[in-house]
Amino acid sequence: MCGACTVHIDNKPVRSCAFPISALGSSKVTTIEAVSGRAADAVKAAWIANNVPQCGYCQSGQIMSAVALLDTNASPSRQDVDVAMSGNLCRCGTYPRIRAAIADAAKALA
Repeated sequence: MCGACTVHIDNKPVRSCAFPISALGSSKVTTIEAVSGRAADAVKAAWIANNVPQCGYCQSGQIMSAVALLDTNASPSRQDVDVAMSGNLCRCGTYPRIRAAIADAAKALA
């Protein structure tokens, strides 16, 4: 339940470890390898600019949750960010860089 396995199911972030494949039906699944669009591009660029990754374990899940947030709310408050990212744990504690990257990505989308 760390969020590292986050994927998008019909454009919503879902922890794949807790989602039964039998519930998938005809839903569209997007993984980190295929995430794309304006929000994804902004998040990826901000992640690099803010040197977010440390060990890298959680990064795919963090990015997927951040992209899902910015796809639905291009100008999130700090509370919006905290709520959206609450299911993603970072063992290295890069939360300040994650928040900064999301803020920068939101500015790029404005």
